[in-house]
Amino acid sequence: MLRPFFAAAMLSPGRHLAFRQTACLNAILVAGLAFAAAHGRLSGENLGYLLLVLGLVEGAALIGWRLTQLPKSQALEFLLTSPVQPRRLFLAEAAVGVGRFGLAWLAGLPPLVGLVYAGVIGWGELLPLGLMPLLWGTVAGLGLTAWVYEPPAVRKAGELASLFGVLLYLTVGVVAAENLPVWLANLPDWLGSALFDGVLFLHTMNPFGVMRYWFQPDRAEWLAVQRFDRLNLAAAGFATLAGVRGSVRLRGHYHDRHYRPLGSSRPDQSALIGDAPLSWWAVRRVMEYSGRVNLWLAGGFCLVYGLFIAAGDHWPAWMGKLVFQMFEGWGGPATVAASMAVMATVPAAFQFGLWDATVPVRCQRLELLLLTDLEPRDYWRASLRASWVRGRGYLVAAAFLWLALGVSGRNAWAEVLAAAVGGLVLWGWAFAVGFRAFATGHQTSGVSSLLVLGLPLVLFGLVQTGYGWLGGLVPTGLAYAPLAGGFGWPWVLGMLLVGGWAWRLTAVGLGRCDADLRRWYDAHQGKL
Repeated sequence: MLRPFFAAAMLSPGRHLAFRQTACLNAILVAGLAFAAAHGRLSGENLGYLLLVLGLVEGAALIGWRLTQLPKSQALEFLLTSPVQPRRLFLAEAAVGVGRFGLAWLAGLPPLVGLVYAGVIGWGELLPLGLMPLLWGTVAGLGLTAWVYEPPAVRKAGELASLFGVLLYLTVGVVAAENLPVWLANLPDWLGSALFDGVLFLHTMNPFGVMRYWFQPDRAEWLAVQRFDRLNLAAAGFATLAGVRGSVRLRGHYHDRHYRPLGSSRPDQSALIGDAPLSWWAVRRVMEYSGRVNLWLAGGFCLVYGLFIAAGDHWPAWMGKLVFQMFEGWGGPATVAASMAVMATVPAAFQFGLWDATVPVRCQRLELLLLTDLEPRDYWRASLRASWVRGRGYLVAAAFLWLALGVSGRNAWAEVLAAAVGGLVLWGWAFAVGFRAFATGHQTSGVSSLLVLGLPLVLFGLVQTGYGWLGGLVPTGLAYAPLAGGFGWPWVLGMLLVGGWAWRLTAVGLGRCDADLRRWYDAHQGKL
């Protein structure tokens, strides 16, 4: 049964191209990280952190994206009514996604093996560096799918629970931090001890905590192995449960999407639609799964971090500083604010609002849209609004830090303004690249992954090798360099180049949008 699914995944031109792009990008990024580690620019602990992030992103893309897009196609109804049971269908698609992710991740394994032969790490360190990102990327992909498949009421309750978890993390893990025992001293001993042990367990028994302890020079070997085994066994169990839950919910989620009746309590949408129905539809589409939990976490942390920066020496002694000091060692607010600007570019580059996951679905949609009086500016405006609504929250989070740096005097207001303008130019460039790809029909996954993962690593490499003053020439560096001492001619030149590039792509995209869409439709109509 599995053979047709694997054959379709590797023979489909679009899916195979996305796989090759991901595998090549993974190999390049891991090789760059290995090079930095080999030259002493990157510790084993930080190498593990970055590989974990890379694994989570790739797992969500190769596993979660396909599985979450699957129920959107009404063609799935024929399979759901065929002898192929929905559970087997889901498990087969999940196996394909996990296999593709595993192959892509193996493409980056040779540079890590090279670090072993170079004497930078031992064979024992290869286990967490190679296995944990693969396993936790699988957890991310299947967990994301199971979450999307849940009924709306369950997701709503989960969001409320997640909001409580974010508040708890910001209070206990960031504001209290190392002073948590002082906060718990007024509680009964049994309660304070239980809460402290629980927080300590969550702090140590997570992927980053296990990776951190593994590379500590004074670690207890038996304890590091025990934590590694227990955490990854739990991850395997969670991935299995998520896969089972997704297989159970596939049919129900399909019915929720296509056959759920609209209640009479649904608010009137006429006023919201106005004279821009395509924009209204694109915004509704991207906000169906808006990722509010991630935004709450990022925005809450940036707000607290901004308060810490603005308070300076007046920060209360009973509040923690350890977390902020850790981030100061990793580049400080310049790095965090630039990361928020990059996060804001994700919907702009991937074009979630107008893009369709498969060629047949896109042909069906264009068959109707191209018969209307829509003009290129209508497509551009719809995509712009959807990208901005989805990503603007991260720019607000970055603004907390920009304002704090200006108020505290750590950076001149001219540098703060330059970083803010650089973040907006970066967002505009990402949008221009994404919209041009949408019009020409090219999948943006490879280019967008390069923007979100590759360019920040290029900037990181320049900083680590002592060439941080050239960071302004990298698009990501436009929001970073002014706050990190790189507010000079490279930043000005980078602004001119990236801004001019964005303007040119926008002009070409608007001028050729209609012709490119029609050309793509004529070339792909009837293709699978």
